[in-house]
Amino acid sequence: MSKKHPIIAVTGSSGAGTSSVKAAFEHIFRRQGARAAIVQGDGFHRYDRGQMERAMEEGGRDGRHITHFGVEGNLFDELDALFKSYTRNGSGRRRFYVHNDTEGAAHGCPPGSFTPWEPLPRKTDLLFYEGLHGGLVTEGYDFARYVDLLIGVTPIINLEWIQKIHRDKDVRGYSAEDATRMILDRMHDYVHYITPQFSRADINFQRVPTVDTANPFGAVQIPTNDESFTVIHIRDRKKFRPDFLYLLEMIKDSFMSTPYTIVVPAGKTDFAMQLIMDPIIKTLLGQRPAAKK
Repeated sequence: MSKKHPIIAVTGSSGAGTSSVKAAFEHIFRRQGARAAIVQGDGFHRYDRGQMERAMEEGGRDGRHITHFGVEGNLFDELDALFKSYTRNGSGRRRFYVHNDTEGAAHGCPPGSFTPWEPLPRKTDLLFYEGLHGGLVTEGYDFARYVDLLIGVTPIINLEWIQKIHRDKDVRGYSAEDATRMILDRMHDYVHYITPQFSRADINFQRVPTVDTANPFGAVQIPTNDESFTVIHIRDRKKFRPDFLYLLEMIKDSFMSTPYTIVVPAGKTDFAMQLIMDPIIKTLLGQRPAAKK
């Protein structure tokens, strides 16, 4: 953690909805005039698309499941070096993974590849990470120690699987069977590397549908926001001191389920996020001038 160079990390599994949360944070940054170094966790995968397919095939012959969730599928040394360097002096390097033709045209790289490594923009106010491992702690790595604000995005598991299957089919061209097999192959790494991060998160956002999602592998459509609530749990009220009474007044049909948990209609999630995050980010940015002196 660093008062001079704070790090905000949004972490969640594939298909959880971290990209939507990233967009909400970018809106907050613009409104507050904060210059953020944006880092996408996909850029720290070890293999490009073709290499990953070959690695998974070779690993399968040896009884190993190589996934983007685990150690073998990622450059954790690079991510650790980035967090450490940014915490110390606001520097580091990043690259981007190109998912589709639109991103390929923007970066000048083919889909399924990485852009070249590049230095972070200079003189940024904070680093914003969005990806799979913002709060990861393993025997060899501890990314959570660098992060000043850790956000978990974790729909209930059936909804997460429904979202992933539909995204992989509609955006990436996979069959439902391929998407389902990927979920199963990743299960060990999901349990050991992804879910423990949500116990460390300062705030978790968990969308819960109010319609039948009993069979996520046979769901025809993704439940809408009108068919869902979002459970927002704040782990340590002493750290950020949210004003729950204010939130209840501002967000229609919200309610407290525990002294640390507010439930809001899913369509109000972005609004709730901004109400909660605005003062937190102001506090993080407000500490920087004194820390620099």
